[in-house]
Amino acid sequence: MGVYHLLAIVFPIALWDVAFLFILIRTLSAGSLATRLEKTIVPLLLLGVLAGAVAYVLGLLAWPYSALTASPLGRNHMLMATWTLAYWTMILVLAWRLGEQMWLGASRWVMLGLAAFGVALLTIAGTLGGSLAGNPSGISDLVRLLGWEVYSTFYVPNLTLWLLVVVSVILVGIGLRERKRHA
Repeated sequence: MGVYHLLAIVFPIALWDVAFLFILIRTLSAGSLATRLEKTIVPLLLLGVLAGAVAYVLGLLAWPYSALTASPLGRNHMLMATWTLAYWTMILVLAWRLGEQMWLGASRWVMLGLAAFGVALLTIAGTLGGSLAGNPSGISDLVRLLGWEVYSTFYVPNLTLWLLVVVSVILVGIGLRERKRHA
């Protein structure tokens, strides 16, 4: 069953990475190619979330829950996979609900920031999964430099908490400023 998880996970990774690329292109351009790519973002995100949910379930079926939770690396991977799936689901809902408004004013930059953070979560979840499968990558070393030893800790590092607070305050501030401008 583990092989199926490894095969299934490439689909949400590819779909979310392409969605990020299209969001980047649309953020930086209002040209005809960018506006045509914009129309594919919601379907890409939807397919990514569906494929991510399938891969997540296959991951839970592949290994016993007790085995995954016995290891800090397994717990960290499950945590990051859960956050990643939830986060990209949130981006899907935002993109679907906002539609064209997503590209007005500072909203485009907020969406780009959200998508970039989603790619970071996806990268870390994949790195942890690769480490579980016996294929660690250099990203583990980068995460270690940021204060998170993926093989022994099961918590949200303080730097991550502070980063979440700072980003949240910035995003709320941008949202309030844009709300005043459009009111």
